[in-house]
Amino acid sequence: MASELSAPREGIPAVLDTVEDFESAAARLLAGTGPIAIDTERASGFRFDDRAFLIQVRRRGVGTLLFAPEGLRDEFTAALAPVLNGQEWVIHAAPSDLPSLAWLGLYPGTLFDTELAGRLAGFDHVNLAAMISEVFDQQLAKGHGAEDWSKVPLPENWLSYAALDVELLLELAEAMAEILDQQGKLEWAEEEFAYIRAEHADIVEPATLTWRDTKGVSTLTRPEQLAVARELWLARQSIAVDNDRAVSKVLPNKVLVEIARVLPDSVAELARVKGFPRKRQSSTGFWFQIIHRARTSQPSTWPKRERSSRGAPHHSTWANYHPEAWEALTHFRAGIEEISLDLGIPVENLLQPSMAREAIWAATETREIGTENDLVGWLHDHGAREWQVELVAPLLVDALVR
Repeated sequence: MASELSAPREGIPAVLDTVEDFESAAARLLAGTGPIAIDTERASGFRFDDRAFLIQVRRRGVGTLLFAPEGLRDEFTAALAPVLNGQEWVIHAAPSDLPSLAWLGLYPGTLFDTELAGRLAGFDHVNLAAMISEVFDQQLAKGHGAEDWSKVPLPENWLSYAALDVELLLELAEAMAEILDQQGKLEWAEEEFAYIRAEHADIVEPATLTWRDTKGVSTLTRPEQLAVARELWLARQSIAVDNDRAVSKVLPNKVLVEIARVLPDSVAELARVKGFPRKRQSSTGFWFQIIHRARTSQPSTWPKRERSSRGAPHHSTWANYHPEAWEALTHFRAGIEEISLDLGIPVENLLQPSMAREAIWAATETREIGTENDLVGWLHDHGAREWQVELVAPLLVDALVR
């Protein structure tokens, strides 16, 4: 029976939130040895963006440090970047944490992602608690990941949870490296880690989004619907930014799109839209005015639906309209699923399914790919790693020459 790890072994660290704290902690980290385990706690469900409100750092000879950079983000970067940047980092599910760290000017020199290591090693469950249990037979106390981490002060049980996220992370990375090495997959993992690091190396701020990036907007077809969606998005964005509030707390995407689809003609009709936050009548009136303004604006200013001419059509149409591509895709799927079972690696980690479909389309329809060398070059150009190309290119060739 797994023993429970319910609290940090060295006690719950104090939250470091002053310039003096940052500078003192930087000196301590500089004196530590080996890789640095890092995790972040964010509040994207409550705040406008996904910035880190708590950063957990652990290094041998130092222990666990908890940083709260909000309000002193520049000072935090000035103190910690010279110590953390360029070092070997250990992170669980690195793509979720690296952007918020990059916004603080923090970048790893090399990276070990324990979650991805678990996927490549064939673990059935790769969340941190499951992997700790599998590798160390210890039950990690969890349960506060979705909290509002912008809260001040943070409750002690939340801080305990946060510290435990890095408590065994260095040891887990060492164990996973050994497992991958025994399986002959360590070099593959290192390629993946290097790719992730490179993908985040140039990030300096959050990506700029537009109203067309809103999930569901692409399903709207009429210019009037798109005009309403745009105006609702702009108003929501302004409110969210001004109040540092998550857009989902202002007007959820699903509701925004449904309002644009329905085009309500009255306040009462707007209030009946499923999911609309109608508790305050003044709020309903505010949103209806925006809808009315969009619908009474000049139709010549209404946006048109964007139709992409790039890439392959959805593969659901291939069987009826593109039989050559469908036959190749079907054959490839059977082959890659067999390799997935043999290696214990999920199909999507062997090669993104969308990339495989685009490669098949480029070979069978656009004829952009004509030879095996073309295929290998195409895969490299589209971000496939060398180990993936070596495993998957022969499968694609076999599927395409049948």
